[in-house]
Amino acid sequence: MLENFISNQGMIVSGAILLIAYIFIATEKIQKSVVALAGAGLTLLLGLLPFHAHYDNGIYIKSVFEYISFDVIFLLIGMMILVEIASKSGVFKWMALELLKLTKGHPKWVLFTLAAFTAFASAFLDNVTTVVLMMPVTFVIAKELDIDPVPFLITEVLASNIGGTATLIGDPPNIIIGAKAGLSFMDFLYELTDIVTLIFLICTGILIFMFRKQLVSTPEKMNQIANLDNSKTITDKPLMIRSMIVLFLVILGFVTHDITGIPAYVFALFGAAVLLIFEKPKEIYENVEWMTIFFFVGLFIIIGGFEANGGISYLADKLIELTQGSLTAATMLILWGSGILSGIVDNIPYTATMAPLIAEVQHTLPFAAHIHAHHPLWWALSLGACLGGNLTIIGAAANVIVSETAASKNHPITFMRFMKYGALVTFISLTLSSIYLYLKYLR
Repeated sequence: MLENFISNQGMIVSGAILLIAYIFIATEKIQKSVVALAGAGLTLLLGLLPFHAHYDNGIYIKSVFEYISFDVIFLLIGMMILVEIASKSGVFKWMALELLKLTKGHPKWVLFTLAAFTAFASAFLDNVTTVVLMMPVTFVIAKELDIDPVPFLITEVLASNIGGTATLIGDPPNIIIGAKAGLSFMDFLYELTDIVTLIFLICTGILIFMFRKQLVSTPEKMNQIANLDNSKTITDKPLMIRSMIVLFLVILGFVTHDITGIPAYVFALFGAAVLLIFEKPKEIYENVEWMTIFFFVGLFIIIGGFEANGGISYLADKLIELTQGSLTAATMLILWGSGILSGIVDNIPYTATMAPLIAEVQHTLPFAAHIHAHHPLWWALSLGACLGGNLTIIGAAANVIVSETAASKNHPITFMRFMKYGALVTFISLTLSSIYLYLKYLR
């Protein structure tokens, strides 16, 4: 009886599981990896996904394991291990302080430099790691300048979400998109670096203007920043040399993917393994964000259940109906819809749901003759999902971590205070992205 019900109403049941999981993830009443694993368990218990691949009337039916994007999982694990080991040497903090000394302690230049370093680092490290590395430096500098650290912290968070948009490994939504669309590290670099740089420069300029009255210090205090002692920041020189060589070679591997054909996750895992030879693996493994990894696994299974039962193709048909088959309308709807929704719900489950939807839509929309047939939709999803994280303080994990740390140091960042700047930056980012996508692909 249950089997008959599932075979007739599978799309509704799997859609309900996905929706309920979304609500629990958004409200954060239960830790999100637990929600994802519970939803995955229910999906499998109800038989919404087959355990084994098989043929049914000549049609190939995928198993549960084929819905889990292991390339995403392995790339995340590899990069988490690499960054964890490299950051132990103090190299990232050293880089940030060296850059700061170049500003001669001028608060506006300090803000711009911190933002630029955060944006650049976020393109190669994950956003959470970047802001965790930047916060201690920021509090020290704010204390030296006798300035409220909040303008610096808000600008850094916004910069990290902007910078993470530029590359395949900068933000988890891009890793999901790259895996689903078959886009390489260089594809992201070619397509998004220019627009992301422009968005960063314009938004940071506006933020410096908005914070101008708070960015004032005395010559004595500025002099202290200019003469910061950075000689003891690197705590382990052999580790720093080792990790920087490996990180460079891994990124070189990403860049040469189009020539070698070797997937990005292979380089990330191999680089991680090389560095682990010199470490105590247990200590490193303990600091890997396993909750994020399990969150991804559970999420892929829940969405796989929805996809296997026709939910994704149903939504794809509705999207085509809504946009009347127009590529321009579909691109703008995905860009702005993703931007607004990613500011409210976690952009990882959102992107994981949208990626198979776009894969379906690109084959159905009547624009196959278009020179870049599928690209505008993928880039709209990437720009919307990553940049939308700036809308609210709960829009991205980095935002939450910075606000919690700031509150613990008696510098609270309220929801409305963050949104005052975040909403403006998001609106400007999405407007510039719309112009870019239109001029490059749609006119």
